[in-house]
Amino acid sequence: MRKLIFAAALLISVQAFAQTGDAVKYASVITGENLKKHLTIIASDEFEGRETGTEGQRKAAAYIEGQFKTMGLKAPEALKGYQQYYPLYQDSLVKAEFTLNGKAAEFGKDFITPLNTNETGKFKGKKVVFAGYGIDDAKYSDYTDINVKGKVVVFFLGEPKKDGNYIISGTKRGSEWTFPGISKKLAAAAAKGAIGAIVVNPNQETFNQRTVENGKKTGVYFPKATAGTKSINYALVSHEYAKAIVGTSFNFDSYLKSAKASEILQIHSFETKLKTAFTFNKYRTIINASNVIGVIEGTDKKDEYVFLTGHYDHLGKHDGKIYYGADDDGSGTCAVIQMAEAFTKAAAEGHRPRRTIVFMTVSGEEKGLWGSEYYSDHPVYSLDKTTVDLNIDMVGRIDTERQTADTMNYVYVIGHDKLSSDLPIINEAANNKYSNLVLDYKFDDPNDPNRIYFRSDHYNFARKGVPILFFYDGMLKADYHKPTDTVDKITWDLYEKRVRMIFYTAWEIANRDAMLKRDIPLNMGSR
Repeated sequence: MRKLIFAAALLISVQAFAQTGDAVKYASVITGENLKKHLTIIASDEFEGRETGTEGQRKAAAYIEGQFKTMGLKAPEALKGYQQYYPLYQDSLVKAEFTLNGKAAEFGKDFITPLNTNETGKFKGKKVVFAGYGIDDAKYSDYTDINVKGKVVVFFLGEPKKDGNYIISGTKRGSEWTFPGISKKLAAAAAKGAIGAIVVNPNQETFNQRTVENGKKTGVYFPKATAGTKSINYALVSHEYAKAIVGTSFNFDSYLKSAKASEILQIHSFETKLKTAFTFNKYRTIINASNVIGVIEGTDKKDEYVFLTGHYDHLGKHDGKIYYGADDDGSGTCAVIQMAEAFTKAAAEGHRPRRTIVFMTVSGEEKGLWGSEYYSDHPVYSLDKTTVDLNIDMVGRIDTERQTADTMNYVYVIGHDKLSSDLPIINEAANNKYSNLVLDYKFDDPNDPNRIYFRSDHYNFARKGVPILFFYDGMLKADYHKPTDTVDKITWDLYEKRVRMIFYTAWEIANRDAMLKRDIPLNMGSR
């Protein structure tokens, strides 16, 4: 019996040693030279800053797809290709008319009609009802004592505070009634039976020329998922025109002052007879953007998934200047490509991972995490079976504000204390065994004023319950979001070391027996 136990222990030891040797062997594929080869192309003039929805972004997607094809990654069967396309909209105003008691309001002076939150349609009403901030929430509601069914509702943008904190969030940050705000308020009004809305921005007395022009044509935007949600159209009116709507019996200036100060508005019973008519028509252009996805199928646990992600978009070209985005996030994009090369080589030599590894570069991050939001709402692989997302967004430079001895040997790790207690154990063990970087958790502080946890694509996995780690260099000053974020600023040795450490972490998670536990609540609020 003792001989059998010893033999089993020896076998496990040999297997563990072999696994360690294999990881080191294939990590050696990841080099500063190879990373530079890809990054010099990704952050080149040719791709013009890779702004989502532009030709530069499409060229970058084609380059990444070409790399995935060349190295032999599979395309997801559900996509019938390597790119997951998602729609972006650009709207142009065709017609906007608004009348009160038959008298036409002047577009640009009395009202405007924001294009991305109005749809082609019309409404006619005989009564107007004031509904404070237009909020209907368990913690605060402006609809408690009013009936808006079949009527046009008037409300202010914003939300109320009490004792210095917003009532709904309980903090100094606004809730979803501030952002996305207007769409949520329109949906609430529609649910209460309102046929249309008149909206007042307390901080926008009149409309400047730029605002008026923006009301005629939008930039490219991502349509938020609103399946099954009713909405209504609205006119955004000037303060002077709002007074004409509510009449002299309503002390508009007093309520405007309160709304500017985010105070509770006490009135819930104002209603007046007023004939309103609103007609709106727009033309919509649909532009496709994409996420690029390549896959190495696992062995005995192939129906479980490890995601390695980074965003390949950046800010584009403006005023003749290219925003190259070498670090942000060319560095993460090339890290994903290089790790794909390392895992592909391992698979080709008989060391295929147990779990399926999904290499995904997304677009739209700089616009508001569009690509990862689309993926998380339209997943190609089960999110319940996705054991982790290791997201890489800026790992090629150093934090210029980090004045410590470890400046050339650190990486910020975000998410270590959230969602899974397995994560820090695995990541720290891999780092201690192979890399010996300083893992800095400073941005995991819930009071982090930069709110880094919410600012990259891992968030859209985390909001669905998928454990994540986010690797980041902290470069918030220096060349962040400037045309000077260029390839020559990359610290190649440190970049290589960081990417290898992430590879080792992915290797362990892809080959361990169990999926990561999901045993810690997110507890970070919302974006």
